Amino acid sequence: MRPADKVLTSAVKSLQLTCQSARSDPPDGGGMILPSKFGLSVALATPFDGNSDIALDAMIAQGRRCLAAGCGSVTLFGTTGEGSSIGSRERERVLAAFLDAGIAAENIIAGVLVDSVEDAAIQAGHALSLGARNILLAPPSYFKNVGDDGVFQWFSAVFAMLGDRARGIIVYNIPSITMVPLTVSLIGRLRSAFPHIVTGVKDSSGDWPFTESLLKAHRDLIILIGDERHLARGVRLGGQGAISGMANFVPHDVKLMAEDGKDDPRIEAFVDELLKYPVVPAVKAMVAHQTSDEIWLAVRPPLVSISGGERAKLARAFDSLFRSKAA
Repeated sequence: MRPADKVLTSAVKSLQLTCQSARSDPPDGGGMILPSKFGLSVALATPFDGNSDIALDAMIAQGRRCLAAGCGSVTLFGTTGEGSSIGSRERERVLAAFLDAGIAAENIIAGVLVDSVEDAAIQAGHALSLGARNILLAPPSYFKNVGDDGVFQWFSAVFAMLGDRARGIIVYNIPSITMVPLTVSLIGRLRSAFPHIVTGVKDSSGDWPFTESLLKAHRDLIILIGDERHLARGVRLGGQGAISGMANFVPHDVKLMAEDGKDDPRIEAFVDELLKYPVVPAVKAMVAHQTSDEIWLAVRPPLVSISGGERAKLARAFDSLFRSKAA
């Protein structure tokens, strides 16, 4: 083992011991403290100008609209926000601009979608140092078929590098994108080893049996439902809310699902329509439709915008479902 690896292993073990000694609930789950309601966070889309630079004014205005419509927070740099296409310096500028605009740090969640332990710790650490509410942390995804042990070690190394700054981590299960699933048992290992760091899971698997098993196994975690078709049902089974891309354009309706577990067949039907297209460009097309601002149509490579005909078809489907109640 290299000296650097020995130091990191020692740091991970030290952090695990610290977390375990600070536990307020017994290891068997007795006396479990249930998490408070999370509510709805908008998975904020990121607008780009003609030079493919982030259009900060439009992005901040969209964040304010969503917060005013009832979202409890904005999640920046997630999948919908094309976080994997946004560099560290850009992230710092965006976070600074949101804070300067008066959007409180406790209303901001930062997505971290990178493979390197160092990059993940740097990005997460910067957001946490500014007071961000949570970090949405995806597993590394370049190498496939790595198994639970490798993914556990990666998360452990990120937490060790964060040190005392590590808190409020929502691990992100989105295997359709990462091809690296977070299993129920792996989530349990992370929660057991880092009970005051790993506080939640965003499950965007779109696999209801998995979501149901996650809800049953981890009632002490904030379980956020990523697929709006399963959201109301998940909340009724103990889910704590959602980080939702659809909240970019129907925040009030998604909020009723995320906070009250209220079914909304319109949203379920429109998700089916969205999934006929590449999701991120389709969501941005809907933001453009709602705001009448074409700046939202642009995406960064390797994504490609959907065609004008596809946008028109999607808008017609949306209007037929929501024209009397569009948020």
